[in-house]
Amino acid sequence: MKIRLTLALAALLACGMAMGEDGAVRSDIGADDLARVRAVTAPTTDFSHAENFETNPAGKGTTTFSANQDSFSHFLANLSFEQEEQFKLGNALFRKIWVSSPSSTQASDGLGPLFNARGCQSCHLKDGRGHPPFAGENESASMFLRLSVPPGAIDERVALDGVIAGEVGDPTYGTQLQTFAVPGLPAEGRMVIDYADEPVTLDDGTIVTLRAPAYSIADLAYGPLSPDVMLSPRTASPMIGLGLIEQIPPEDILAHADPEDRDGDGISGRPNWTIAPETGTVMLGRFGWKAGVATVRSQAASAFAGDIGLSTPLVNLPYGDCTQNQPQCLAMPNGEQERLGVSEGPDPVLDLVTFYSQTLGVPQRRDVDDPAVLAGKQAFYTAGCTACHTPKYVTSKAAENPALRFQLIWPYSDFLLHDMGPGLADHRPEGQADGYEWRTAPLWGIGLTQTVSGHTLFLHDGRARNLTEAILWHGGEAQAARDAFAAMSAETRANLLAFLESL
Repeated sequence: MKIRLTLALAALLACGMAMGEDGAVRSDIGADDLARVRAVTAPTTDFSHAENFETNPAGKGTTTFSANQDSFSHFLANLSFEQEEQFKLGNALFRKIWVSSPSSTQASDGLGPLFNARGCQSCHLKDGRGHPPFAGENESASMFLRLSVPPGAIDERVALDGVIAGEVGDPTYGTQLQTFAVPGLPAEGRMVIDYADEPVTLDDGTIVTLRAPAYSIADLAYGPLSPDVMLSPRTASPMIGLGLIEQIPPEDILAHADPEDRDGDGISGRPNWTIAPETGTVMLGRFGWKAGVATVRSQAASAFAGDIGLSTPLVNLPYGDCTQNQPQCLAMPNGEQERLGVSEGPDPVLDLVTFYSQTLGVPQRRDVDDPAVLAGKQAFYTAGCTACHTPKYVTSKAAENPALRFQLIWPYSDFLLHDMGPGLADHRPEGQADGYEWRTAPLWGIGLTQTVSGHTLFLHDGRARNLTEAILWHGGEAQAARDAFAAMSAETRANLLAFLESL
């Protein structure tokens, strides 16, 4: 079936290619509201005090509990009583441990046969940030390896009106290394990480030692990988604020796109368009490390299939990432049961997990009026960090969920792709993203990483052991901002880090 790009989306695409025209018209509001939105989201030039509403990164949905390990696990503060019930049901399914088929608990089977985790919470522990294996560990359920090969004569990727989505998996091992398996089946292999030290000297003489990772796979159980396989590590991202991100009007994201760098500032953010499985139409990607996913629902369905091996109505793959070159895997029983539904995770499983993921709140900011935090905020702006880490947006007034509707939010991301230089390159394309490009990661909640997740490991593969290392890994379009940080005095660097810790 051939599906055409809608005229409305084509217009958005044209707008996005208008290279950062910050006066883009929003389809959800009139002229008066648009003027208010432009005024409230304009970048500040006054760093003498906190901005209005800066303490509430999720607008009225901001959570106000004391900072602790559960800070990322509260529902948006403005949910209705009925929505709280949906959230709690979704939370139960998010925490659910799935088992292999057949089992006595038929509503819980369907795991695998190959998998990376037994449940959503296994990767997104406390709804926080994943990490590579700690010292002494061989595996980490919150980190895995993506696999793909260059497209061949027969391109298995999905294409629609010039938009290419997805990747071509390894012929035997598919699109993801599965490090666990159900009883009676060997796991695919084991991820191996080797780190090399890379000392960096800052302008004031301070030496910071970065660790550069190299990735390989040991104990392959199903034969060799393709000789041209590309490996790319991924840690699980924090779950907070996803529904609010989903409701940022695409016009406001595309207004920051400047793929040809027409303004000459060295920043060339561009969108990653993808094909949404819900509708079969082209949509703006905004989730995942390379913005390859358009909606929370499709992200959840892909994770069910790829990470747990569980089929859903949206991605109905009862054998997960098993390939035709793994007949032993395809011969295992699956958890599909006609009386329960068409898939292993039938409705309303996906609906409830999607709702839970969309309505996790963002914690209130701390110390916004602290002099060091304000000085660090000014340093963050002056260094050019906000060229990619766009501070604030107002969500769509047409959002179906009232809790997500017309909220001033502070995610600190433009949700666009940027060339981050050779140091961070994985040399593996995803959709329109090339091997040097990454989506700007949101920064809200980053200061609570240690509190919630028990570590301070950052970037897509957790190589950075603290925020200083994460900044120093920036290159490409972020090189100037990184160099500005390296040139700061120790006090100014400390202030900038205090600002990030307050987010």
